[in-house]
Amino acid sequence: MPRALGQVFAFLETQPYSSEVVVVENGSSDRTLAMAQKFTGNFPNLRVLHEDAAGKGRAVRRGVLEALGSYRFIADADFSMPIEEINRFIPPALDCPVAIASREVQGAQRFHEPYFRHLSGRVFNLLIRLLILPGLQDTQCGFKCFRADVAKDIFRYQTLTGWSFDVELLTIARNHGYTIREIGIPWTYQSESKINVLRDSWQMTLDLLTIRQNRRRGFYAVQD
Repeated sequence: MPRALGQVFAFLETQPYSSEVVVVENGSSDRTLAMAQKFTGNFPNLRVLHEDAAGKGRAVRRGVLEALGSYRFIADADFSMPIEEINRFIPPALDCPVAIASREVQGAQRFHEPYFRHLSGRVFNLLIRLLILPGLQDTQCGFKCFRADVAKDIFRYQTLTGWSFDVELLTIARNHGYTIREIGIPWTYQSESKINVLRDSWQMTLDLLTIRQNRRRGFYAVQD
């Protein structure tokens, strides 16, 4: 966490646009909350939030909906993507309702990823494309950017709070007619990943079936 926050603020301080950083801690077993709070004294544009209930999707939703910027960029704390890549997701480089980092499209590079993790990820993505989101090559990379109005729209329909939350959000975005752009990035595998492939893959597969059923039942249809 300290290393990642240091990288983020060192980068943002050199940019011409205003920015804020929102850290949401929930269910961590280390000192994430205390470490993040220490940074607030040095960086007034840092907000640290705490959620009692666990779930990555729950933490991301809280942060995105409480953020104030015109664009809401979400990132994993390990920052396996070079921080400078953020500028490829926002104007003037790109102005898109939803932009997602991809490890599969043209220009993408993977570094140090174990073969088994790569294979399991590709199998899961195949299921995603067959069941829900044809055409998207990598929905699970942890870096995504939403225009503010789009974020406010789609996150209110979110029902999943675990690892599959981003697949649900992209399904909602497509259901609402928003363009989703994949951006190939250089990505480095981090061994600290909290995903347990054997344990979590089954639940994520069940989540895909839930998303598919929700869509068929009209849960994601645009509401007034």
